[in-house]
Amino acid sequence: MMGQAGKAMDGAGKARPDRRQMDIFLEALAESSNVAASARVAGISATAMYRERRRNAGFAARWHEALCEGFVRLETELLSEALIAPTGIVKDATLKSRAQKYRLGLSLLAAHRAAVRGAKLPAGVAASLHEARQVMVEGESGLLAIAPDEVQPEYESSLRRVSWANGAIATLYSAAEPDSLRGPEHSAAWCDEVAKWPQGEAAWDNLMLTMRIGENPRVVATTTPRGVPLVRRLIRERGVATTAGRTQANSDNLSPRWLATMGSIYGGTRLGRQELDGEMLEDVEGALWSRALIERCRVEADAIGKPVRVVIGVDPPASANGDACGIVVAAHLRDDRLAVVEDASVERPPPALWAQAVAAAAARWGADRIVAESNMGGEMVTATLRQADVTLPVVAVHASVGKARRAEPVALAYERGQVVHAGAFAALEDQLCGLQVGGGYAGPGRSPDRADACVWALAALLDGVRKGRGPAVRRM
Repeated sequence: MMGQAGKAMDGAGKARPDRRQMDIFLEALAESSNVAASARVAGISATAMYRERRRNAGFAARWHEALCEGFVRLETELLSEALIAPTGIVKDATLKSRAQKYRLGLSLLAAHRAAVRGAKLPAGVAASLHEARQVMVEGESGLLAIAPDEVQPEYESSLRRVSWANGAIATLYSAAEPDSLRGPEHSAAWCDEVAKWPQGEAAWDNLMLTMRIGENPRVVATTTPRGVPLVRRLIRERGVATTAGRTQANSDNLSPRWLATMGSIYGGTRLGRQELDGEMLEDVEGALWSRALIERCRVEADAIGKPVRVVIGVDPPASANGDACGIVVAAHLRDDRLAVVEDASVERPPPALWAQAVAAAAARWGADRIVAESNMGGEMVTATLRQADVTLPVVAVHASVGKARRAEPVALAYERGQVVHAGAFAALEDQLCGLQVGGGYAGPGRSPDRADACVWALAALLDGVRKGRGPAVRRM
């Protein structure tokens, strides 16, 4: 039927686009990927266009083709503008400028969510659900703030869900709960501040298993470029494109006074290079270990021969639901060097499980002593190990000041070439490179469980060498 001024109307008296308006709309959509803007160009509301798409299969198919074309165009333009490095390669792992990174991530996600055929299920993952809501949804550059009025989404906090009128539904997740990502399916994802995710690699791996909807699932990760395992891994992976941005590039959206203050305090420092300039710094300032040092100390696992003495260092979790239990096996070799031979650490185990892991490691290597951090109580640690039939001597050591005092001579032994790693121990080495002079820690996770266990074991062996308990020939 026809309404006023010859406009096409449906049975309910609502405006319908004519063929000319649909053609204009689709042409604009292929240019911009913006439904609301394209509808304005065509002289009709976005709501009317969505109604037409629901009732007109041919128009819906053309819409999809135009949106796919527009998404490719938009993505290319956005990444080209964001690109600073001259290589022309763009990666989604490290955008530092706050508003810049959020707007890029959101623009890619918003354009992509409706372009995937039959799939409108994006995911939003942050370090916690609180941060997902405060930054990704309700923040100044969040979903609600940047969405045009015509396509303003609805946020349902109780369901962790953001919904759009076109049927797209984004679900929020916390990286602190990786198992919450088991089961769902997604077509796209925005991952914010992946460098601070408490269980980064576990959450990322579970998310990747959910990216199975649509023709071309994609993920954009925005983060400060800290040298944590997940960020380093993403930068190396095939199919990942990165870009970096300096805070100064976003100066139009930031307080001039704040910019001046940050520049005067942190300009030229390692922290400033990471936080303000978006540089990826591999080594922590003041770290006792560097990656280059550990690489110099690496040998093949089968090149160390039969050890003379083996000690196991243990850093038990403070509670049944605490962090990992660090379990590291170190050996005194016949050439008088010390070697890290195994990282047998267990993630978030109950007491019985970590005690069994210690017992199994002791049996594999013929250990003669266990050195365990006893902040949870020396007798309790010993009793837990005894319940797992560990009959070896257990030496309880205390952390705090003693930890720093013991770590520094162990690091010096590495510098002297007295310690080797018989193989690669990625998680342990990441933590070692986060231990700092004075006892600080700036590595992955909340606690350097593995690194502490390694220090206790090597410190015990060094003590034995100094006291003459190393390998020797006795006259009979």
